[in-house]
Order: sequence, then structure tokens, then C-alpha cells
Amino acid sequence: MEKKYNSEEEFLKDYDSSRFEKLSMTADILIFSISDEATNNYRKLSKKHFSVLLVKRDDYPFKDKWCLPGGFVQIDEDLEDAPKRILAKETNIHNIYLEQLYTFGAVNRDPRMRIVSTSYMALIDKNRLNDKLHKNASWFNISITEDNNIVDICLENGIEEIKFKIKKTLKELTTDRYKFEVLENDKLAFDHPLVILAGIERLKNKIEYTDIVFNMMPEYFTLGELQQVYEIILGKKLLDPAFRRIIADKVEKTDKMKTGGGHRPSVLFKYKKH
Repeated sequence: MEKKYNSEEEFLKDYDSSRFEKLSMTADILIFSISDEATNNYRKLSKKHFSVLLVKRDDYPFKDKWCLPGGFVQIDEDLEDAPKRILAKETNIHNIYLEQLYTFGAVNRDPRMRIVSTSYMALIDKNRLNDKLHKNASWFNISITEDNNIVDICLENGIEEIKFKIKKTLKELTTDRYKFEVLENDKLAFDHPLVILAGIERLKNKIEYTDIVFNMMPEYFTLGELQQVYEIILGKKLLDPAFRRIIADKVEKTDKMKTGGGHRPSVLFKYKKH
């Protein structure tokens, strides 16, 4: 017969948590960057690279494989504090704004035990970081191709190359939500191919209706430089009228000009804070 309690205090005093199975919580951090490639051709606009920060694991499981910076949430730690601590420990990056991306909880996503992970995301310019990365951390440039809802992603850092393939299946027509399934992956640990693609899809959605892109822009920039950033995230060329509509209420013209370097003088703009 089920015992009846007269108060919450009485219930909690008698409560036996050992009858429930335990699970652990981790935080994974997805840091994207868009930055200029060094070039000797002063007549051309510097090519920009879209990249993601990975760390190489030095322990099992997945020893010597690459993964996103991540770690366990401590039992007495607020969930929002965990990713900042973990990012600093894993990469030596401090004081950047992180927003929650998604919670990943597939039963077999970690071979050690049942682990649920909350992922966090940031978009920065890696060339403007003051922190020196730990030696096991590296930026990987991202190349993406998509055909018939099959997404091929290649990550490379000049030394190593990581490739994975993901299938997108439309889950909800009304909200344009997709289910992701990893078809091929041999070098990336855990379910991090899914986390990376989820972050890229989120960025594509956010870039047109939020001001997230300005987190990694300098104070002053040309419209050509800004358009490059939009195009590299969206993965497509934008016609000038379409681009101008997107940024119409987000930037303001200044009286400054970009000169020198073989370019024609260009008007500089800045982010219009609301």
C-alpha cells in the first residue's frame, strides 16, 4: 500500500532517490569563426574562411580523435556556468558570449554511460582573440556541399582532414525542422557531427533576423566585407538588392573611407545598435 504523506518535508525526508537510474550531464561548446585569409594580392578583397574550433582527445573513449570542447557539469555547478569553465580549461578561451543551441540525448551517444549534453554556440573572429590556444586545440576550415538532403562536410586545418556525411529528413513541414542522421564519420568523436551541423543550420536561420554576425565584425567595415560574411554562412551568393534588404536596418553609414592597398576608396559602415 502506498504511503501517504502530510507535508512536503515529510515526503522529502523519506524519499529514496536510489530507486532511479542515474544519468550524467555534459556541455559541448561550438565556436565558429569567420576570419580573413592572408593574401599578397592587395587588389583583391581578402578571402574569408568559416571555421570551427576542435580539440584532440588525449584519453579514452575516442583517444586521439577530434571533438568539440566539452566536459561534465559539476554536481554543484549552475548549467550556464559550466560551458565557460569548460571552454577555458579545454582551449584557454575566456570571456565570450555563448548561447544555448540544443540538447542532445540519444541513448547510445556516449559509450561510457547515459550522458545528455547541452550544447552552446558562439560566432567570433579568431584573429581578434587575445587568448593563446592550448596545443591540443585547432581551428578547422569548413567546406559544405549539400545534394538531395545529403550534407557532406569537410574540416581541414592544413595538416589533417576530417570528413563526414549527414542525411537530413524533414521532420515537421510547418516549422521546417529536420532530423539528422550520420551516414559516414571516422575521425570525429561522439555525436559531434550532428552538433556541428545543428550549429550551422542555426546560424543560417539566425543571420537574417538577428544581429549575431556583428559579434565578429570590426567596428568599421565595407558592405563588401559584410556581404562576404553573410554569403559564407548562408553558403550562397546574394544579389546586391537582397543583401541590402537584409542589412538595411542593421548598419549605418559613416564619414570614414577605406583607402590604400590598391582598392578604390570605399565607404565604411558600422553596426547600428538598437
